[in-house]
Amino acid sequence: MRHPQRLLAAPYAPPVGDLDATTILITGANTGIGKATARALAARGAELFLACRSAPKTQAAMAEITAATSNDKLHFLPLDLGSLPSVHACADAFLTTGRPLHVLINNAGVAGQRGLTESGFELAFGTNFVGPFLLTQLLLDRLRDSAPARIVNVASDAHSNAKGIDFAAVRQPTKSRTALPEYAVSKLANVLHAQELARRLDGQQVTSYALHPGVIASDIWREIPWPIRRLMKMGMRSTNDGAKTTIYCSTAPELVSESGLYYERSQRKRTGSAATPELGRALFSRAEAWVVG
Repeated sequence: MRHPQRLLAAPYAPPVGDLDATTILITGANTGIGKATARALAARGAELFLACRSAPKTQAAMAEITAATSNDKLHFLPLDLGSLPSVHACADAFLTTGRPLHVLINNAGVAGQRGLTESGFELAFGTNFVGPFLLTQLLLDRLRDSAPARIVNVASDAHSNAKGIDFAAVRQPTKSRTALPEYAVSKLANVLHAQELARRLDGQQVTSYALHPGVIASDIWREIPWPIRRLMKMGMRSTNDGAKTTIYCSTAPELVSESGLYYERSQRKRTGSAATPELGRALFSRAEAWVVG
């Protein structure tokens, strides 16, 4: 595979080709931050599995990435995070390839959408947390076998707005008009998930990270009512900027000895006060029961 020298300036990119032996699975990589992340990682030579809902959109994104990077090691995996059977099928499809898994990036998410997932969870919570939780659990053995490996959860500083998790409410349809309070709870769950994974995987050479990508002008906000969305998007950063911290957490050598921490602008940052070990343990136990039951 040819690596064009014009891509040497990609965000956080050491010499092109440094990820030639790295296999990465990233969800929601056919648009927005996910596509920008996939493009930057492909430019460095990684083999990428793009797990997304839309086959046509993902195939178009893969063609665009290959044209820009000359990397044709790109594969599509169908995935609907709101459907637990779809998550199982996605994990099975990846495991059947026999490929190692060095980095799992739980990037896909929704914001401002109201309702209930196919599997019976509040829409943001089910899509942003329950689906990624199950996918991570199903791929854990492959991550361990491929160690050193990383799990990267794209969260949000909105998690600081959540005061906790109402375990009854997350099994009911969205209550708020904007769905932003529910989004905050789902992002708190992403942070807690990374923290609890770090505790449970300590000493196994599989590390976990949560991050805030910044307030990014991406498709995730498309369901927010227009007057609110217009105000929100003023001053938002680009998707390329939004991908930088994901890339950092996925590849930075200096993070190999860190796990369970939260990052913004590629720097450690304090989590919100609700992100406690006690809530993390409770959430993890509930989630295990939900996805097995």
